[in-house]
Amino acid sequence: MTGEPNTSPAGFPATSKPAVVLLSGGLDSTTVLAVAKRDGYTPFAMTFRYGQRHSVEIDAARRVAQAMGVAKHVVVDIDLRQWGGSALTADVDVPKDRDVDHAVDEIPVTYVPARNTIFMSFALAWAEVLGADAIFIGVNALDYSGYPDCRPEYVAAFETMANLATAAGVQGTHRLRIHAPLQHLTKAQIVALGHDLGVDYSITTSCYDPAPDGTACGHCDACQLRLRGFAEAGARDPIAYAD
Repeated sequence: MTGEPNTSPAGFPATSKPAVVLLSGGLDSTTVLAVAKRDGYTPFAMTFRYGQRHSVEIDAARRVAQAMGVAKHVVVDIDLRQWGGSALTADVDVPKDRDVDHAVDEIPVTYVPARNTIFMSFALAWAEVLGADAIFIGVNALDYSGYPDCRPEYVAAFETMANLATAAGVQGTHRLRIHAPLQHLTKAQIVALGHDLGVDYSITTSCYDPAPDGTACGHCDACQLRLRGFAEAGARDPIAYAD
């Protein structure tokens, strides 16, 4: 047919390689967005307002999406505070100055129950509508905080499930792949990769308990891992810290 716009089923301009990128506004997800673009994907970014302690990361995600030129950025509202269960969604203190080299089977109170499964399910639905065969997520199995839904086994299992649970998978039109390119990298390697890809880390945030103005605390697990990553990469973290 001629004279008709080339669009996806969702009404967006069709692209050769659309991909849904889970974007929190943090160091890892921003780097993953850069990787998706490097690999030739047209990124559709998805961020969640899930009842977390602060809106700083939502603001950061918006900055990143705008600066990096995504095709579309959506902020999805889910209220996980209804059942809490985490220091990020309930009235529980965020641990500070903890040893981040603890045993990997020690799950901290900042773990949000089933969060990545919830997020990935929404990303899967959007990928189906877009006709995308790729979802990018910034999980990491080395320098991470002991979360069970950041493990390679989890990512592989979700990919298998996704291809059993979608029309495209059942009909065989295409196979969905979950891309977790940071999975086996240290934080230092992630920082180095981001610098190679031209990522502006000054517009990101990682802190679990930032000040109202967005200043990072410098003492939670996320801050400690981030600071160590920059230090080991021989780079300076450009965001502001309280100390």
